[in-house]
Amino acid sequence: MIRVLLADDQAMVRGALATVLGLEGDIEVVAQVGTGDEVVAAAKETAPDVALLDVQMPGMDGLTAAAELKTALPACRVIICTTFGRPGYLARAMAAGAAGFVVKDAPPEQLVEAVRRVHSGLRVVDPALAAESLATGTSPLTARERDVLSAAKDGSTVADIAKSLFLSDGTVRNHLSSAIGKTGARTRAEAVRLSEERGWL
Repeated sequence: MIRVLLADDQAMVRGALATVLGLEGDIEVVAQVGTGDEVVAAAKETAPDVALLDVQMPGMDGLTAAAELKTALPACRVIICTTFGRPGYLARAMAAGAAGFVVKDAPPEQLVEAVRRVHSGLRVVDPALAAESLATGTSPLTARERDVLSAAKDGSTVADIAKSLFLSDGTVRNHLSSAIGKTGARTRAEAVRLSEERGWL
């Protein structure tokens, strides 16, 4: 029996995934959570073989949760299952230790097969996304530039960003300027938008 943990902030989607997987004789959904913050605790409690994580969830996102889960329970295999099939997400998911990356609009049988394949030790990646990822390339942003752009999402001032990240105003300006240049944007708001569209944030 393959034990599965589901993490998705949309209850209807989570329920649908649980129903689809529950119809299989060799798969059992042992935990369902609605935020990334709950993933590790639920996994420690239920010992899943495979964790199916959404990317965008309240609190900790699915990519961060994947990395923490791999540290806490190395034997648990992670599949990122998302609406947002962005090339940057794929690269970040693989860096976080995910063994699979599937999009939610894939046929149900593909999701079931992905769970089985990942459980058996294989990697599973949506082929269209893999091709797009190769064409787009990896993110040019450094980890600190990503932090600064993420903090700028809500329109925070340079001083606010500096305070929240424990950096100087000048350092924040330098990172913002560099990120704007690397994304080909004209403003930091555009740099945020472009980076989100490409899955770099």
